[in-house]
Amino acid sequence: MKILYTILGTFNSGGMERVLANKVNYWARIGYEITIVTTDQKNRLPYFKIDSSIRQIDLNINYTDDIDKGLLFRIFSFFKKNKLHKKKLRDILLEVQPDITISMFDNDASFITDIHDGSKKILEIHFSRYKRIQYNRSGIWKIIDKLRTKRDINTVNKFDKFIVLTQEDRGYWDGVKNIGVIPNANTFESNVLSNLNHKQVLAVGRLDYQKGFDDLIKIWSIVSVKFPEWKLNIYGDGPLKEEFKALISSLDLTNSVNIYSPTKNIDQIYLNHSILAMTSRYEGLPMVLLEGQVFGIPLISYACKCGPKDIIVDGLNGYLISEGDIEQFSNQLMLLMESSELRIKMGEHSFSNSKNFAEKRIMDQWIFLFKELKNL
Repeated sequence: MKILYTILGTFNSGGMERVLANKVNYWARIGYEITIVTTDQKNRLPYFKIDSSIRQIDLNINYTDDIDKGLLFRIFSFFKKNKLHKKKLRDILLEVQPDITISMFDNDASFITDIHDGSKKILEIHFSRYKRIQYNRSGIWKIIDKLRTKRDINTVNKFDKFIVLTQEDRGYWDGVKNIGVIPNANTFESNVLSNLNHKQVLAVGRLDYQKGFDDLIKIWSIVSVKFPEWKLNIYGDGPLKEEFKALISSLDLTNSVNIYSPTKNIDQIYLNHSILAMTSRYEGLPMVLLEGQVFGIPLISYACKCGPKDIIVDGLNGYLISEGDIEQFSNQLMLLMESSELRIKMGEHSFSNSKNFAEKRIMDQWIFLFKELKNL
């Protein structure tokens, strides 16, 4: 089986890049021939280890060079680069002749089905139906996001298969017949669980609008009054890092809230924490919740679109909190902080639920899909 993946780059430390690395490494181990095609790699190494047998090709399109440019320049540049992108990707597809080509819903999604190289085309999305609207941009960009969201239906219908991460998100794609659900797999396996006695709450993610760490810091300003001995540790990097640090300082939380850079040894970090907190405004299927479960950690999260509701059973392995409800989040978090018995009980359910996302179980679903499409 020959599989070709397209993605902007593998250099980021995000969940999508981690999931991609785990999947292609798994398929390489069972003998599949894998190619990853990027557009903006710029000779940067993959953040997560990629098997040496996997061919990596960068097309040197570099869409992200235009992020800080004006709207008219960006529109003109996009169409120019998109045309070049299509030509270069067509050449690669005709050379490689993959059985399956998978787009991660990036800049190639609009044209890749027009390339008739003989491969079956799969589109997979790592956010939700409403991801563009949830960017919360203003002005002309808000209008553009709404128009692109409407156009997404036409885009996904052109593929042989469209894969979403959650049953919740599947329900939002009305009129899409080729849709299927395959969740992310656990990125770790562990026989060692957190003992849940560490007075530390963990949060992991990019320091940007999506992850909502401004809300989490405000929540901590409430709970830290009652639990001054507890710490909140945030692991991540991003454009709002200085803004979040300033918020921590303004709320006099510098002694109890820490922001650390991303680490490739995040598994060891989980073991030193007793609660996992997530205040994202939108997700796809958050890897941080899946990873926390593997180490038997109780979870508390906003019930945002999409993902948390497919992982957390409220009151069993954690708590689902109404989006933006800082008071409710604070109260439920304090319940977990004050009761080691509750943490242990929820942690047991958390670890048990992690088995539903075991790597082989999820990869078997992908392999079945590949064989099904190839035989059509």
